[in-house]
Amino acid sequence: MLSIFSYMAKGQYMMAIIVILSRAFVVFCCLPLHELAHGLMANKLGDNTAKLQGRLTLNPLAHLNPIGTVMIFLFGIGYAKPVSVNANNFKNPKRDMALTAIAGPLANIALAFVFNFFAYLFYAVLPMNAVTYAVTWFFFYAAEINAALAVFNLLPIPPLDGSKVLAAVLPYKQYVKYMQYERYIMIGLMILLFTGVLNGAITFLSDALMALLSVIPHLIFGVSLS
Repeated sequence: MLSIFSYMAKGQYMMAIIVILSRAFVVFCCLPLHELAHGLMANKLGDNTAKLQGRLTLNPLAHLNPIGTVMIFLFGIGYAKPVSVNANNFKNPKRDMALTAIAGPLANIALAFVFNFFAYLFYAVLPMNAVTYAVTWFFFYAAEINAALAVFNLLPIPPLDGSKVLAAVLPYKQYVKYMQYERYIMIGLMILLFTGVLNGAITFLSDALMALLSVIPHLIFGVSLS
């Protein structure tokens, strides 16, 4: 997916508006679902910290992070305010932390599948005009952003969700040693994001995920959007 600025530079203002609206939709509807998934999983596994902090809600004001929100609009990748988790409340801290961490990206994958399905449905069934075209690509772009968010959050880099999943498979001593460099790794991650170095890898992986999520709607509707 081209950036908002690329569409504007090409004079494709309608596509730029669709991208902006789809990113706003992700920020205010999908990021809260991502964080809610973390909180619900933690609560189910015995930690009610998120519940006590008022994070078991779809209210975006409870979840949004200003920098992460701006990143979504500018780059299509960003983050919300992390849900606090107290691993001491879990029966099996290592396993339950991993399950709590992976719940967020799985929510994004589920959303990507649903939005992609709707995009295929509209494209295959509805007569194409300016409105149906805009709605189709709105859902397709929303699916792409959710796929990218899932891939991004599953990177085994602190403080991303993937680093918590990594803790479930790494020996404790190695994980502690790895996390000693969390601050420096996080700074490096931000630099890689803002310089675009990670774009290629994230795009490749999210495109592969979108291709997988498109198998079923492609078989049902017999059309292709990518």
